Amino acid sequence: MAMLLLAQAAIPGQVEAATVDHGLRTEAADEAALAGRLCDQLGVPHQTLRVTVADGNLQASARSARYAALGTWAAARGIAALATAHHADDQAETLLMRLNRGSGVAGLAGVRARGMVPGSKITLLRPVLSWRRAELALVLSGAGVAGAQDPSNEDERFDRVRIRRELADAPWIDPLALAASASHLAEADAALDWAAAREWHECVVSEGGVLRYIPSAPRAVRLRLVARIIVELGGSPRGGGVARLVDLLEAGEAGSLGGIIVKVKGGAWVFQLEPPRSNPG
Repeated sequence: MAMLLLAQAAIPGQVEAATVDHGLRTEAADEAALAGRLCDQLGVPHQTLRVTVADGNLQASARSARYAALGTWAAARGIAALATAHHADDQAETLLMRLNRGSGVAGLAGVRARGMVPGSKITLLRPVLSWRRAELALVLSGAGVAGAQDPSNEDERFDRVRIRRELADAPWIDPLALAASASHLAEADAALDWAAAREWHECVVSEGGVLRYIPSAPRAVRLRLVARIIVELGGSPRGGGVARLVDLLEAGEAGSLGGIIVKVKGGAWVFQLEPPRSNPG
């Protein structure tokens, strides 16, 4: 809601808003209505998008459903870019959570100020990425607007909530510095993507449904290449599985992952689909 106020002040008459109701809390409908009333006051078109969240990792599933709904809404409305209110505290919390899980560069990379809405061609902007949560709260209070409080932000079943409370109790840790580190890691992640694209162009050959890769780059790039090859052949790699597979291949041993088998032949890693299993007659 703070970003809504800022956007309308910066480009009045050029803003539309959507609120996503994930259907996970009974209070969500009232919160969407609150946002809608503020939009009415500002003269901003508003729509509430109701989504269904898949089973599994709740926060990840909610994120996927949210972006899918927002992307569809933005495309239907002819909107040039979608802006979300990710801020510096979000960046810091995410970095600490991922560090605690032993994530690699891709996992540690912070969200970027500009990107694309997942699954669409719509530009995704994060214009308040350098703002603190408290600064955004001041925007609301200064405008005399009461924001909604999501009770899930107090639910310690979620890693993010526990990290947030630990940060609040450690004033010597600077969330802005953590957010800057996340931004640097995002730049490193982009550099690895660039190197992986070059490695693919120079070192991967397709031969009738088989992909041959002669690795020449450091391990971090190899991991990305192997993950991409698995995807190209129709598999679904996971970070830990890719690392274990690369361990085997670097030791000269064969392996498999996500329905793809890999053999080492003359310095090349040869990837192909597992043959279909025959039913015993």
